[in-house]
Amino acid sequence: MFGENPITRRKSRQIMVGNVPVGGDAPISVQSMTNTNTLDVEATVNQIKALQNAGADIVRVSVPTMDAAEAFKQIKQLVDIPLVADIHFDYRIALKVAEYGADCLRINPGNIGSEERIKAVIDAAKEKNIPIRIGVNGGSLEKDIQEKYHEPCPEALLESAMRHVNILQRYDFHNFKVSVKASDVHLAVGAYRLLAKEIEQPIHLGITEAGGFRSGAVKSAVGLGMLLSEGIGDTLRISLAADPVEEVKVGFDILKSLSIRSRGINFIACPSCSRQEFDVVQTMNQLEERLEDVIEPITVSVIGCVVNGPGEALVSDLGLAGANKRSGFYINGQRQKKRIDNDSAADQMEAEIREYLANKIDVAQID
Repeated sequence: MFGENPITRRKSRQIMVGNVPVGGDAPISVQSMTNTNTLDVEATVNQIKALQNAGADIVRVSVPTMDAAEAFKQIKQLVDIPLVADIHFDYRIALKVAEYGADCLRINPGNIGSEERIKAVIDAAKEKNIPIRIGVNGGSLEKDIQEKYHEPCPEALLESAMRHVNILQRYDFHNFKVSVKASDVHLAVGAYRLLAKEIEQPIHLGITEAGGFRSGAVKSAVGLGMLLSEGIGDTLRISLAADPVEEVKVGFDILKSLSIRSRGINFIACPSCSRQEFDVVQTMNQLEERLEDVIEPITVSVIGCVVNGPGEALVSDLGLAGANKRSGFYINGQRQKKRIDNDSAADQMEAEIREYLANKIDVAQID
Protein backbone atom coordinates (compact mmCIF):
# COMPACT_ATOMS: atom_id res chain seq x y z
CA MET A 1 0.00 0.00 0.00
CA PHE A 2 1.59 3.25 -1.13
CA GLY A 3 0.42 6.81 -0.65
CA GLU A 4 -0.75 8.91 -3.54
CA ASN A 5 1.85 10.95 -5.39
CA PRO A 6 0.81 14.64 -5.43
CA ILE A 7 3.74 15.72 -7.62
CA THR A 8 3.04 17.29 -11.00
CA ARG A 9 5.84 16.28 -13.32
CA ARG A 10 7.52 18.83 -15.58
CA LYS A 11 6.59 18.15 -19.20
CA SER A 12 9.51 17.12 -21.37
CA ARG A 13 10.30 15.63 -24.75
CA GLN A 14 10.83 11.87 -24.55
CA ILE A 15 14.04 10.27 -25.82
CA MET A 16 15.10 6.63 -25.94
CA VAL A 17 18.28 5.31 -24.33
CA GLY A 18 18.33 1.87 -25.88
CA ASN A 19 14.95 0.41 -24.97
CA VAL A 20 14.47 2.70 -21.95
CA PRO A 21 12.28 5.78 -22.47
CA VAL A 22 13.50 8.90 -20.66
CA GLY A 23 11.28 11.93 -20.21
CA GLY A 24 7.66 12.46 -21.14
CA ASP A 25 5.43 10.18 -19.11
CA ALA A 26 8.08 7.47 -18.68
CA PRO A 27 9.03 6.38 -15.16
CA ILE A 28 12.04 8.20 -13.73
CA SER A 29 14.93 5.90 -14.56
CA VAL A 30 17.75 5.02 -12.17
CA GLN A 31 21.31 4.93 -13.43
CA SER A 32 24.73 4.07 -12.10
CA MET A 33 28.26 3.98 -13.45
CA THR A 34 30.88 1.25 -13.40
CA ASN A 35 34.05 1.91 -11.42
CA THR A 36 36.03 -0.99 -12.84
CA ASN A 37 38.84 -0.56 -15.36
CA THR A 38 36.95 -0.67 -18.67
CA LEU A 39 39.84 -2.61 -20.20
CA ASP A 40 38.99 -5.43 -17.76
CA VAL A 41 36.03 -6.69 -19.74
CA GLU A 42 35.10 -9.52 -17.37
CA ALA A 43 35.09 -7.33 -14.25
CA THR A 44 33.13 -4.60 -16.01
CA VAL A 45 30.53 -7.01 -17.36
CA ASN A 46 30.12 -8.60 -13.93
CA GLN A 47 29.56 -5.19 -12.34
CA ILE A 48 27.06 -4.19 -15.01
CA LYS A 49 25.09 -7.37 -14.35
CA ALA A 50 25.19 -6.73 -10.59
CA LEU A 51 23.82 -3.23 -11.20
CA GLN A 52 21.10 -4.63 -13.44
CA ASN A 53 20.13 -7.18 -10.78
CA ALA A 54 19.89 -4.32 -8.27
CA GLY A 55 17.36 -2.61 -10.55
CA ALA A 56 19.45 -0.19 -12.62
CA ASP A 57 17.72 0.85 -15.83
CA ILE A 58 20.80 2.32 -17.51
CA VAL A 59 24.54 1.95 -16.85
CA ARG A 60 27.30 4.39 -17.80
CA VAL A 61 30.79 3.19 -18.70
CA SER A 62 33.84 5.41 -18.92
CA VAL A 63 35.63 5.21 -22.28
CA PRO A 64 38.79 7.33 -21.91
CA THR A 65 40.91 5.79 -24.70
CA MET A 66 40.61 4.01 -28.03
CA ASP A 67 41.67 0.78 -26.31
CA ALA A 68 38.75 1.29 -23.92
CA ALA A 69 36.49 1.75 -26.94
CA GLU A 70 37.54 -1.69 -28.20
CA ALA A 71 36.78 -3.12 -24.75
CA PHE A 72 33.42 -1.33 -24.82
CA LYS A 73 32.59 -3.20 -28.04
CA GLN A 74 33.08 -6.53 -26.25
CA ILE A 75 31.20 -5.38 -23.15
CA LYS A 76 28.20 -4.25 -25.21
CA GLN A 77 27.92 -7.70 -26.76
CA LEU A 78 27.85 -9.40 -23.34
CA VAL A 79 25.10 -7.38 -21.62
CA ASP A 80 21.50 -6.51 -22.38
CA ILE A 81 21.04 -3.24 -20.48
CA PRO A 82 21.42 0.17 -22.18
CA LEU A 83 24.97 1.50 -21.93
CA VAL A 84 26.00 5.16 -21.93
CA ALA A 85 29.54 5.75 -23.16
CA ASP A 86 31.22 8.45 -21.06
CA ILE A 87 33.65 10.44 -23.24
CA HIS A 88 35.64 13.61 -22.76
CA PHE A 89 37.42 15.67 -25.41
CA ASP A 90 38.33 13.00 -28.02
CA TYR A 91 35.67 12.99 -30.74
CA ARG A 92 37.21 9.89 -32.35
CA ILE A 93 36.23 7.80 -29.33
CA ALA A 94 32.65 9.03 -29.65
CA LEU A 95 32.57 7.99 -33.31
CA LYS A 96 33.99 4.58 -32.47
CA VAL A 97 31.56 3.73 -29.63
CA ALA A 98 28.66 4.97 -31.76
CA GLU A 99 29.77 2.43 -34.36
CA TYR A 100 29.96 -0.23 -31.64
CA GLY A 101 26.38 0.28 -30.48
CA ALA A 102 26.47 2.74 -27.57
CA ASP A 103 22.95 3.60 -26.49
CA CYS A 104 23.88 7.16 -25.49
CA LEU A 105 26.92 9.41 -25.71
CA ARG A 106 27.88 11.44 -22.65
CA ILE A 107 29.92 14.15 -24.31
CA ASN A 108 29.87 17.94 -24.24
CA PRO A 109 29.99 19.10 -27.87
CA GLY A 110 31.79 22.32 -27.00
CA ASN A 111 34.74 20.38 -25.59
CA ILE A 112 35.67 18.25 -28.60
CA GLY A 113 37.33 20.81 -30.84
CA SER A 114 36.50 22.20 -34.25
CA GLU A 115 33.09 22.55 -35.86
CA GLU A 116 34.08 19.74 -38.21
CA ARG A 117 34.62 17.36 -35.28
CA ILE A 118 31.41 18.43 -33.56
CA LYS A 119 29.45 17.89 -36.77
CA ALA A 120 31.00 14.44 -37.23
CA VAL A 121 29.78 13.30 -33.80
CA ILE A 122 26.32 14.80 -34.29
CA ASP A 123 26.00 13.18 -37.72
CA ALA A 124 26.95 9.80 -36.24
CA ALA A 125 24.41 10.23 -33.45
CA LYS A 126 21.74 11.19 -35.96
CA GLU A 127 22.51 8.28 -38.25
CA LYS A 128 22.29 5.73 -35.46
CA ASN A 129 19.55 7.53 -33.51
CA ILE A 130 21.75 7.78 -30.41
CA PRO A 131 20.94 10.48 -27.86
CA ILE A 132 23.60 12.70 -26.33
CA ARG A 133 23.83 13.66 -22.67
CA ILE A 134 25.26 17.09 -22.02
CA GLY A 135 26.89 16.94 -18.60
CA VAL A 136 27.89 20.19 -16.92
CA ASN A 137 29.82 19.98 -13.65
CA GLY A 138 30.38 22.81 -11.20
CA GLY A 139 33.98 21.70 -10.75
CA SER A 140 34.95 21.87 -14.43
CA LEU A 141 33.34 24.96 -15.94
CA GLU A 142 34.91 26.61 -18.98
CA LYS A 143 37.68 29.09 -18.18
CA ASP A 144 35.85 32.11 -19.58
CA ILE A 145 32.73 31.29 -17.55
CA GLN A 146 34.85 30.92 -14.40
CA GLU A 147 36.38 34.33 -15.07
CA LYS A 148 32.98 35.88 -15.73
CA TYR A 149 31.30 34.61 -12.55
CA HIS A 150 34.46 34.24 -10.38
CA GLU A 151 32.99 31.19 -8.63
CA PRO A 152 30.46 28.49 -9.48
CA CYS A 153 26.86 29.70 -9.25
CA PRO A 154 23.56 28.48 -10.76
CA GLU A 155 23.78 31.05 -13.55
CA ALA A 156 27.28 29.87 -14.48
CA LEU A 157 26.19 26.23 -14.74
CA LEU A 158 23.19 27.24 -16.81
CA GLU A 159 25.30 29.33 -19.19
CA SER A 160 27.69 26.42 -19.70
CA ALA A 161 24.81 24.02 -20.34
CA MET A 162 23.08 26.33 -22.80
CA ARG A 163 26.34 26.85 -24.67
CA HIS A 164 26.40 23.13 -25.45
CA VAL A 165 22.64 22.96 -26.05
CA ASN A 166 22.88 25.76 -28.61
CA ILE A 167 25.55 23.87 -30.52
CA LEU A 168 23.31 20.82 -30.85
CA GLN A 169 20.29 22.88 -31.81
CA ARG A 170 22.31 24.76 -34.41
CA TYR A 171 22.75 21.40 -36.16
CA ASP A 172 19.06 20.59 -35.72
CA PHE A 173 19.83 17.88 -33.15
CA HIS A 174 17.24 17.66 -30.37
CA ASN A 175 17.75 14.10 -29.16
CA PHE A 176 19.53 14.94 -25.94
CA LYS A 177 19.26 15.28 -22.17
CA VAL A 178 21.11 17.65 -19.85
CA SER A 179 22.57 17.62 -16.35
CA VAL A 180 23.98 20.52 -14.31
CA LYS A 181 25.62 18.74 -11.38
CA ALA A 182 27.48 20.21 -8.44
CA SER A 183 28.72 18.81 -5.15
CA ASP A 184 26.97 21.64 -3.27
CA VAL A 185 23.25 20.97 -2.82
CA HIS A 186 22.11 24.59 -3.09
CA LEU A 187 24.22 25.18 -6.19
CA ALA A 188 22.92 22.08 -7.95
CA VAL A 189 19.30 22.70 -7.03
CA GLY A 190 19.49 26.31 -8.16
CA ALA A 191 21.06 25.36 -11.48
CA TYR A 192 18.50 22.63 -12.16
CA ARG A 193 15.62 25.00 -11.43
CA LEU A 194 16.99 27.47 -13.98
CA LEU A 195 17.61 24.71 -16.54
CA ALA A 196 14.08 23.35 -16.21
CA LYS A 197 12.73 26.67 -17.51
CA GLU A 198 15.03 26.78 -20.54
CA ILE A 199 14.79 23.42 -22.30
CA GLU A 200 12.13 20.92 -23.30
CA GLN A 201 14.48 17.94 -23.22
CA PRO A 202 14.77 15.47 -20.32
CA ILE A 203 16.83 16.41 -17.29
CA HIS A 204 19.33 14.05 -15.69
CA LEU A 205 19.62 14.64 -11.94
CA GLY A 206 22.59 14.17 -9.66
CA ILE A 207 24.58 15.70 -6.84
CA THR A 208 28.07 15.02 -8.13
CA GLU A 209 30.86 13.71 -5.91
CA ALA A 210 28.35 13.58 -3.06
CA GLY A 211 30.72 11.75 -0.71
CA GLY A 212 30.85 8.43 1.08
CA PHE A 213 27.91 6.10 1.47
CA ARG A 214 26.14 7.73 4.42
CA SER A 215 26.92 11.40 3.83
CA GLY A 216 26.52 11.07 0.07
CA ALA A 217 23.17 9.34 0.38
CA VAL A 218 21.89 12.07 2.71
CA LYS A 219 23.16 14.89 0.49
CA SER A 220 21.66 13.26 -2.60
CA ALA A 221 18.34 12.63 -0.90
CA VAL A 222 18.08 16.26 0.20
CA GLY A 223 19.04 17.76 -3.16
CA LEU A 224 17.22 15.37 -5.45
CA GLY A 225 14.25 15.22 -3.10
CA MET A 226 13.80 18.98 -3.44
CA LEU A 227 13.89 18.80 -7.24
CA LEU A 228 11.79 15.68 -7.62
CA SER A 229 9.12 17.10 -5.32
CA GLU A 230 8.92 20.07 -7.72
CA GLY A 231 8.45 17.75 -10.68
CA ILE A 232 11.97 18.27 -12.02
CA GLY A 233 13.95 15.24 -13.20
CA ASP A 234 13.52 12.38 -15.67
CA THR A 235 16.48 10.16 -14.82
CA LEU A 236 18.97 10.17 -11.96
CA ARG A 237 22.28 8.89 -10.70
CA ILE A 238 23.41 8.88 -7.07
CA SER A 239 27.16 9.54 -6.96
CA LEU A 240 28.70 7.74 -4.00
CA ALA A 241 32.23 6.77 -3.07
CA ALA A 242 30.89 3.27 -2.49
CA ASP A 243 29.86 0.12 -4.31
CA PRO A 244 27.82 1.31 -7.34
CA VAL A 245 25.10 -1.17 -6.39
CA GLU A 246 24.45 1.05 -3.36
CA GLU A 247 23.85 3.98 -5.73
CA VAL A 248 20.99 2.08 -7.33
CA LYS A 249 19.47 1.14 -3.99
CA VAL A 250 19.63 4.72 -2.71
CA GLY A 251 18.14 5.99 -5.96
CA PHE A 252 15.14 3.73 -5.63
CA ASP A 253 14.80 4.57 -1.95
CA ILE A 254 14.58 8.27 -2.81
CA LEU A 255 11.93 7.66 -5.47
CA LYS A 256 10.08 5.30 -3.14
CA SER A 257 10.03 7.86 -0.32
CA LEU A 258 8.26 10.33 -2.61
CA SER A 259 5.83 7.70 -3.95
CA ILE A 260 7.25 8.29 -7.43
CA ARG A 261 8.44 4.79 -8.16
CA SER A 262 8.56 1.65 -6.09
CA ARG A 263 10.79 -1.40 -6.23
CA GLY A 264 11.11 -3.92 -3.46
CA ILE A 265 9.87 -3.65 0.09
CA ASN A 266 8.99 -0.32 1.64
CA PHE A 267 9.75 -0.98 5.30
CA ILE A 268 8.10 1.11 8.00
CA ALA A 269 9.96 0.51 11.24
CA CYS A 270 10.18 2.28 14.57
CA PRO A 271 13.56 3.37 15.98
CA SER A 272 12.62 1.31 19.08
CA CYS A 273 12.47 2.34 22.72
CA SER A 274 11.91 0.71 26.11
CA ARG A 275 8.32 -0.11 25.08
CA GLN A 276 9.48 -2.56 22.42
CA GLU A 277 8.36 -6.15 22.95
CA PHE A 278 10.97 -7.61 20.55
CA ASP A 279 14.32 -6.46 19.17
CA VAL A 280 13.17 -4.21 16.34
CA VAL A 281 16.63 -3.22 15.13
CA GLN A 282 17.89 -6.79 14.90
CA THR A 283 14.67 -7.93 13.24
CA MET A 284 14.88 -5.16 10.64
CA ASN A 285 18.54 -5.81 9.90
CA GLN A 286 17.79 -9.46 9.27
CA LEU A 287 14.72 -8.79 7.12
CA GLU A 288 16.45 -6.20 4.95
CA GLU A 289 19.42 -8.48 4.38
CA ARG A 290 17.37 -11.58 3.66
CA LEU A 291 14.81 -9.88 1.39
CA GLU A 292 17.13 -7.90 -0.88
CA ASP A 293 16.08 -10.16 -3.77
CA VAL A 294 12.46 -8.98 -3.60
CA ILE A 295 11.56 -6.54 -6.38
CA GLU A 296 7.77 -6.57 -6.00
CA PRO A 297 6.63 -3.28 -4.42
CA ILE A 298 4.95 -3.92 -1.06
CA THR A 299 4.84 -2.12 2.27
CA VAL A 300 5.76 -3.93 5.49
CA SER A 301 5.53 -2.32 8.93
CA VAL A 302 7.62 -3.57 11.85
CA ILE A 303 6.66 -1.74 15.04
CA GLY A 304 7.80 -2.83 18.49
CA CYS A 305 4.77 -1.87 20.60
CA VAL A 306 1.02 -1.32 20.57
CA VAL A 307 1.21 2.49 20.58
CA ASN A 308 1.83 2.87 16.82
CA GLY A 309 1.95 -0.76 15.72
CA PRO A 310 -1.73 -1.33 14.90
CA GLY A 311 -2.10 2.03 13.18
CA GLU A 312 0.86 1.47 10.86
CA ALA A 313 -0.25 -2.12 10.20
CA LEU A 314 -3.64 -0.87 9.00
CA VAL A 315 -1.98 0.93 6.06
CA SER A 316 0.58 -1.80 5.24
CA ASP A 317 0.42 -4.91 3.11
CA LEU A 318 1.86 -6.81 6.05
CA GLY A 319 2.30 -5.53 9.57
CA LEU A 320 3.83 -6.59 12.86
CA ALA A 321 2.62 -4.83 16.01
CA GLY A 322 4.57 -5.63 19.16
CA ALA A 323 2.87 -7.29 22.12
CA ASN A 324 3.99 -9.37 25.08
CA LYS A 325 5.70 -12.60 23.92
CA ARG A 326 3.59 -12.88 20.75
CA SER A 327 2.94 -9.88 18.53
CA GLY A 328 -0.03 -8.96 16.41
CA PHE A 329 0.14 -9.81 12.71
CA TYR A 330 -1.77 -8.04 9.92
CA ILE A 331 -2.34 -8.72 6.23
CA ASN A 332 -3.78 -5.98 4.01
CA GLY A 333 -4.73 -4.02 7.11
CA GLN A 334 -6.67 -6.90 8.67
CA ARG A 335 -5.55 -8.38 11.97
CA GLN A 336 -5.00 -12.13 11.71
CA LYS A 337 -5.79 -14.77 14.31
CA LYS A 338 -2.24 -15.96 13.90
CA ARG A 339 0.34 -14.22 16.06
CA ILE A 340 4.11 -13.92 15.65
CA ASP A 341 6.48 -15.26 18.29
CA ASN A 342 8.76 -12.43 19.38
CA ASP A 343 11.75 -14.75 19.73
CA SER A 344 11.61 -15.69 16.04
CA ALA A 345 10.01 -12.59 14.55
CA ALA A 346 12.47 -12.24 11.66
CA ASP A 347 12.11 -15.89 10.59
CA GLN A 348 8.33 -15.85 10.71
CA MET A 349 7.96 -12.45 9.01
CA GLU A 350 10.29 -13.48 6.21
CA ALA A 351 8.20 -16.60 5.62
CA GLU A 352 4.95 -14.61 5.71
CA ILE A 353 6.29 -11.99 3.28
CA ARG A 354 7.45 -14.62 0.81
CA GLU A 355 4.13 -16.47 1.03
CA TYR A 356 2.24 -13.21 0.51
CA LEU A 357 4.30 -12.40 -2.57
CA ALA A 358 3.90 -15.90 -3.99
CA ASN A 359 0.12 -15.70 -3.62
CA LYS A 360 0.08 -12.21 -5.11
CA ILE A 361 2.04 -13.35 -8.15
CA ASP A 362 -0.15 -16.45 -8.58
CA VAL A 363 -3.30 -14.31 -8.54
CA ALA A 364 -1.81 -11.88 -11.05
CA GLN A 365 -0.96 -14.75 -13.41
CA ILE A 366 -4.49 -16.13 -13.15
CA ASP A 367 -5.99 -12.70 -13.89
